[in-house]
Amino acid sequence: MDPRFFGPISRRSFLAGAAAAFPAAYSLTLQGCAPSPPTADASGEALFRISLAEWSLHRTLNAGQLDNLDFPRVAKVEYGIDGVEYVNSFFKDKATDTVYLTDLKDRCDSEGVQSVLIMCDGEGAIGDPDAAARTTAVENHFRWVEAAGFLGCHSIRVNAQSQGTPEEQRDLAADGLRRLAEFADGHEINVIVENHGGLSSNGAWLASVMEAADHPRVGTLPDFGNFNIGNGETYDRYLGMEELMPFAKAVSAKSHAFDAEGNETEKDYHRIMRIVLEAGYRGWVGIEYEGSEHTEDEGIRFTKALLERVREELTPEFLARP
Repeated sequence: MDPRFFGPISRRSFLAGAAAAFPAAYSLTLQGCAPSPPTADASGEALFRISLAEWSLHRTLNAGQLDNLDFPRVAKVEYGIDGVEYVNSFFKDKATDTVYLTDLKDRCDSEGVQSVLIMCDGEGAIGDPDAAARTTAVENHFRWVEAAGFLGCHSIRVNAQSQGTPEEQRDLAADGLRRLAEFADGHEINVIVENHGGLSSNGAWLASVMEAADHPRVGTLPDFGNFNIGNGETYDRYLGMEELMPFAKAVSAKSHAFDAEGNETEKDYHRIMRIVLEAGYRGWVGIEYEGSEHTEDEGIRFTKALLERVREELTPEFLARP
């Protein structure tokens, strides 16, 4: 298999298989295979733009069938997507490598791809109860702020990890986020937090962290699917989206599986995207396929087709609003 085209099946084979396995969704799949002009509102701007989160291809990347440098080209050529969201673990030792970052930026520019954000993990707990460890975690993210600025991103995504009572964790996380945002402000980069397990998957708690941080560069990355608090406890995803959207600077369209009509089986995309749009959000919506029932290639295409269909169907409703 040519690693440049990484998919377990060719485009032609995929479409043929989709026609057989998902006949009602076949036309949607076709739509998701090539660039298509976004449905526009009265101002001529799309209600939202679709980006691709690199985690959607984590199995392909981990298997060595795709390199981070080739991710922008794959997003554009294979999927017709012109916005990319990186994951730092796929270029962990390159944050300060200007030669590498210049190469990555040049590849984006040559494909007409916008670098949207970098998702950062493994850099320590932003809300660590130990003051010295918290400072280290904050400073560990500085290089990713600088890398994001170099690439032309608008944000880095961090985790609001902490320990203690919910109130203690709120204050500790807010302190770390505020301090990181003060540094990021000088680079015109936002510091955004995803609902990513534990207390962060409690929408009300994460919203309280945003209020406590009280910095214009601090915001959220609401994820459609990450509302598993742990120990069998889940948070209402629709309530959580409503609580997090007032602070949103990016949105993650998590997907896992699709039915024969091309709808996500666990999440009502129409309902969620209505919440997103009613909050006034008009930015990037990142595809993050994380399922196992479809290949990564299929999951990305199905998610893109669904987002495009939802955008087309919701545009008249939002055009009619004053």
